[in-house]
Amino acid sequence: MSLFDPTNLKKQIEQFKELTLSDTFWQDVSAAQKISQQLKQAEYKLSNYLKLKKDLKAVEEMIELFADDEDLLSEAAKEIILLNEHVDALHLATLLKGKYDINDATLTLHAGAGGTEAMDWANMLYRMYVRYAERVGYKVAEIDRLEGEEAGVKSVTFNVSGEYAYGYLKAEKGVHRLVRISPFDSNKRRHTSFASLEVMPILSNDTEIEIADKDLKVDTYRSSGAGGQHVNKTESAIRITHLPTGIVVSCQTQRSQIQNREYAMKMLKSKLVEIKERQQTEEAAAIKGDIKKIEWGSQIRSYVFCPYTLVKDHRTGFENANVEDVMDGNIQPFIEDYLSKAF
Repeated sequence: MSLFDPTNLKKQIEQFKELTLSDTFWQDVSAAQKISQQLKQAEYKLSNYLKLKKDLKAVEEMIELFADDEDLLSEAAKEIILLNEHVDALHLATLLKGKYDINDATLTLHAGAGGTEAMDWANMLYRMYVRYAERVGYKVAEIDRLEGEEAGVKSVTFNVSGEYAYGYLKAEKGVHRLVRISPFDSNKRRHTSFASLEVMPILSNDTEIEIADKDLKVDTYRSSGAGGQHVNKTESAIRITHLPTGIVVSCQTQRSQIQNREYAMKMLKSKLVEIKERQQTEEAAAIKGDIKKIEWGSQIRSYVFCPYTLVKDHRTGFENANVEDVMDGNIQPFIEDYLSKAF
């Protein structure tokens, strides 16, 4: 059966919708969540398939009507290239079958050792992901930020919202390495800096993970970021430590302590889910005997500004010599190459 069979997809959508209308639908939360995800994925595939089919027909009509007009045929050729890219992207989306792949994502960047240089690098990566989100139509909302002493950030947490945001961005999880002439070094020496990226799915239903109060240590503190008098004068920021695992999450961007706590709890639950998914992935790789360096949390990519320019993914070997273009958000080729080889 074709992945893009519209008749089959329509039947699936109707069946899933009928199930969601049942009075007993949410009695089995796990099963309900699975059905809800399958419904969302089927609707995504069908709507994008129908749009591509409509766009292709429009291009075919353009070619027929203006066969003798070189300028219009040139425009049609450009449209065909774009359509081909969209087809590839939709095909890749069909490979994203993880339970949370279609969900929004929470990303956290941490500066590595290296002081100001590493903090500046973390901030550069933050800009790269914001620009990437703009390119693909995702929305970004900053959740927590710890400024560097002189420049950059020690850490920054932000949500990325859009179809398959987690499925795509989980490919970015790991350590990112920068090589450049440091603008903070008066002797203009070459420096190597590191920053790590965590990627977690944003859960659509809080009942997926249950956390006992006894397992939590909650601290309040005064927010350090922008936000006016309310944010800076009250201890509304929240830091939660999950004692069994040692996971620490924090939020300071909301107006009240209650709202910050809610956001922090969502992040904690998402992190616990991400750990569980990572363990399952590692177990599957071990069983499969996979030797393609696709480990979670390892150094995944180098960005070299000097003595030459090159961005290289160490897991797949994919390269791009235009480092400025990559830093401006053009990372989709890296993501797609990684995901296509990971399956």
